[in-house]
Amino acid sequence: MSKRIAVMDLGTNTFHLLIAEGNASDYKEIVHEHEAVKLGEGGINKGIIQPEAYERGMAAMLKFHKLLGENDVQDVSAIATSALRNASNGQQFMDEVAEKTGINIEIIDGEQEADYIYKGVKLAGGLSHQTSLIMDIGGGSVEFIVGNENAILWKQSFEIGAARLMDKFHRTDPIPRESINALEIYLEEHLPSLLAVASKYPVDSIIGSSGAFETFAELIELEKNNPFTLDIKNYTFDFNELVAVTNKLIASSHNERKDTKGIIPIRVDMIVVASLITRFITQKLGIHKVYLSTYSLKEGVLAEMMA
Repeated sequence: MSKRIAVMDLGTNTFHLLIAEGNASDYKEIVHEHEAVKLGEGGINKGIIQPEAYERGMAAMLKFHKLLGENDVQDVSAIATSALRNASNGQQFMDEVAEKTGINIEIIDGEQEADYIYKGVKLAGGLSHQTSLIMDIGGGSVEFIVGNENAILWKQSFEIGAARLMDKFHRTDPIPRESINALEIYLEEHLPSLLAVASKYPVDSIIGSSGAFETFAELIELEKNNPFTLDIKNYTFDFNELVAVTNKLIASSHNERKDTKGIIPIRVDMIVVASLITRFITQKLGIHKVYLSTYSLKEGVLAEMMA
């Protein structure tokens, strides 16, 4: 029997656990869990994990530890990104997890995060010889990777994730026009290197890596009464449908989003700023070919562990 491997992607909003066996190109999924820990809630821009968020994160790690034992996992990789990377009590959290579970969490920087995201998207078969811009909207950071099936041409991580932007700009619901303007100015100020690189490497398409892009795809398909499953690896957006769904989300109220089938609870509010980031990038770069890859960081880590 092949070795069972577990990958934990410990993000700002969600902790993911993937247990699998086999080889990277054709692995068998044993367990796929995600817990809405909202680690950044109330403290992401202050650089601290608040007590309630800390407890949610710890409860998720204890649950994951139990699942590791129940599924005879031999090799574990637990990867932490923006929230734990920047929190003053992030090390305390990791030390407590190690003490209670024996799981050693590895904090990776934005560059390494971008590498894993690229490997995940490549594993899904979403890249071609054409140059694409991979975009991964996390809660704490957003990774942009310019590349093709052969190589990464450029990559950078920006601390402009959905939880950070929501905390700064989305304090009234629906989000007011002046907040949208302020958010767009903020993105313009923080992304000059991305806008410069897009003129250096003509980008053919945008690939949205999991997260918010899964919600966009699900809402579009539900609108057409089509069943949507995340069992797919790649999805092609009709650009006009993508524009329509993001505009509708930006204009919506919390209750409208909460009552909309296809929006998971953790994304009910963050989907607004994720829609605004998506709209900003497609407009700034003038790109109308947009795809979804349901593979991201954890599949990239898995690919490396199984190699």
